[in-house]
Amino acid sequence: MNVPPDEPVLRVRNATKTYQLGDIEVHALRGVSLTVRRGEFIAIMGASGSGKSTLMNILGCLDLPTTGDYLLEGIDVAKLDEPSLARIRGRRIGFVFQSFNLLARTTAVENVELPLFYSAQIAGNPRRAEDMLGLLGLSDRKQNQPNQLSGGQQQRVAIARALVNDPAIVLADEPTGNLDGVNAEQVFALMLELNRERGTSLVVVTHDPRLAARMDRTLTIERGVLRETPHSPGER
Repeated sequence: MNVPPDEPVLRVRNATKTYQLGDIEVHALRGVSLTVRRGEFIAIMGASGSGKSTLMNILGCLDLPTTGDYLLEGIDVAKLDEPSLARIRGRRIGFVFQSFNLLARTTAVENVELPLFYSAQIAGNPRRAEDMLGLLGLSDRKQNQPNQLSGGQQQRVAIARALVNDPAIVLADEPTGNLDGVNAEQVFALMLELNRERGTSLVVVTHDPRLAARMDRTLTIERGVLRETPHSPGER
């Protein structure tokens, strides 16, 4: 995909999302606007029910806004059919989840290879998955199944899987939420390194203000309204 270098990775403009629950309208998003530029590392914070999941589903092309625009690398995703959305999800967006979501009876390298299979790129990238595991310090664990890995190692496998297709952006939903303090710091430091050294754009949902303060920007969502939260002096 040929994208001008100054084109934002994504741009959301005045997006709303309304669900109908019987006779009640639930306004999950209320005029949200967001621009993520290449190489940005952004935190999204908010209480349960604030609209975080709805926003992340839209950013991940898993759902569409009721009104407003969402452009991913300049493409208006609302105009795409489901097969085209699936291709974008598989090739241009990486997902990292709190619960890892690894296939249980599948080796680390096979888990990382999954996006390559789904996007029909495995034939041209026979070592891509192994290379990604090596980048994340897991070369010696590529044949281990998830139950043979620590929580931190499983999350690193999940990050390798998210990166294997060289996506435009990685969306991470509480990626350190199931980890102890030591592993959480290691995984966050790895994501920070990927952002700084590889220019990987990341949008991360977190409840940890200490982690959020180390990212480029922190956005807080409350009752479907998104606002920027300034970092305090000295936080970074």
